[in-house]
Amino acid sequence: MSIRHGLLALLERGPRYGSQLRTEFEARTGSTWPLNVGQVYTTLSRLERDGMVVQDGEDEAGHALYAITDSGRVELRSWFENPVDRTSPARDELAIKLAMAVGAPGVDIRDVIQSQRRHTVKAMQDYTRLKAQALTAVEKNGARERDDIAWLLVLEQLIFQTEAEARWLDHCESRLIRLSSTAPEPASPGAVAGAAGMGARAGAGAEEGAHHRP
Repeated sequence: MSIRHGLLALLERGPRYGSQLRTEFEARTGSTWPLNVGQVYTTLSRLERDGMVVQDGEDEAGHALYAITDSGRVELRSWFENPVDRTSPARDELAIKLAMAVGAPGVDIRDVIQSQRRHTVKAMQDYTRLKAQALTAVEKNGARERDDIAWLLVLEQLIFQTEAEARWLDHCESRLIRLSSTAPEPASPGAVAGAAGMGARAGAGAEEGAHHRP
């Protein structure tokens, strides 16, 4: 739904054509979630079907322009005013991977965690460098350049997200260590065989004693 509403937000600034919307969407989000033109036009077609945008002629180069309708503005205002629903979270590949790694044959889940932690920390460092560049751009251009400010906000969200992921990975590793230290030691095959033999001998002895009692 974010693409749908993102395009409506851009169209509220005036009529635009498909590739222009893609360029502006990626500039506003720093190409964090790149779009292709086909995806943009598919979304525009659905918005047009739902009465939220209309075709509004062509520009000088012959590009078909789209404009937001009153219904589209109502939908956009509702999107801005209502919180993002977190009760049905999107699938998280990392959480699913760790869940499936628990007890998987031949998989050391701690190796999986350490590999992911290295990647996450590297991503955090990259985002931090990009944040420094974005801050420089904002200080240079001031509040006049909305794309720089929007990109800075997206970067800071990515930094907070990777920081939280690194903490969660640390927690997962600590949890596994605690659980492994409290788990009962599995009996060795020899011990199991020995116990079975002792039980069999004890049973035979009891049966023999019963035959000799008067």
